[in-house]
Amino acid sequence: MRRSLARLCVGLGLATPVPLLAEGWGEVTTPVGGPARSIGQPGAGCLAGAQALPSEGPGYQVVELQRNRYYGHPTLIDYLQALGERLSQAGIGPVLIGDLAQPRGGPMSYGHVSHQSGLDVDIWFRLDVPPLPADQRTGLAQPVLVDAKGRLDPRWSAAHARLVRLAADDPRVARVFVDAAIKRDLCAREWDDRAWLRRIRPWPAHDEHLHVRLRCPPGDEACVDQPEPPPGEGCDAIAATPRAVASTKPSPAPRLPAACQSVLEQPHG
Repeated sequence: MRRSLARLCVGLGLATPVPLLAEGWGEVTTPVGGPARSIGQPGAGCLAGAQALPSEGPGYQVVELQRNRYYGHPTLIDYLQALGERLSQAGIGPVLIGDLAQPRGGPMSYGHVSHQSGLDVDIWFRLDVPPLPADQRTGLAQPVLVDAKGRLDPRWSAAHARLVRLAADDPRVARVFVDAAIKRDLCAREWDDRAWLRRIRPWPAHDEHLHVRLRCPPGDEACVDQPEPPPGEGCDAIAATPRAVASTKPSPAPRLPAACQSVLEQPHG
C-alpha cells in the first residue's frame, strides 16, 4: 500500500509525506546493484550501487552499526578509507564514523534531513575510544564541545583541529559543517596552507561531530551539487551558531527525483 501510494504521488507530480517516505526507505536493507549513482541532492535524493564501509580499518571504526547507515557512493568509501590512513599516520584516532547513508540512500525517519545521496558522513570529535569489537560500539557517549554561550570546551585540542583540516583538505570535499566556535578556532590557528578553510561552514548541531559532504562524482549526471561556498576563508565576522530549536510547523515533504522510485522498488537482494 505504501509503495502504491508513493507511485501514485510521483505520477501526479506530488511529494509523499516525509514520515511515510522515510519509513519506506528505512525498511530497505540492501543496496541496488549496478553502477554507482548519486541521484538528486543531499536533502532530496537517493543512491544506487552503494558500497558498505567496512566496520573498521586503519584510523577509523564505525559506530552504531545497528542503524544500517554505513553505505555510501564508492567515492565516499574511498575518501573515508584514505582519510583513515592519513589520520593513522598523523597519530590521530581511531576516529568514530557515524552515519553515512541507508543502503539506497533516501530520507531517514530520524536524525538527518540530508545524507540521502550517499555523499555525506558524520565523524565524531571523540578521540579517546580505543579499538572496540563491533558489538561494543553502540550507545557510546558523544560529548558536546561547545557550551550554550558559544565557548569551546577545554577538551577541544590541536588534534581535533588537525582532524578537521585533514577531513577538509581533499579536492573531493564540498563542505565540512562544524559549530561556529570551531570555525573561529580554526581561523585563529597558524596553518601552512589556509585554502581548505573555505570549505569549513558553520552550522547548528555540529558541536560534537563534523559533517563532511563530497562533491558530485565526475560523470554522475543525476547528482546535483550545492553552489560553491563564497570566495575566501570565511573567517570574517563569524556569527554564533544558533541553538537548534524544534519547530511546531511540519516541514514540507521533499520532492525526490523520479528515478528514486525505481531505486526504492527494486527487489531486495
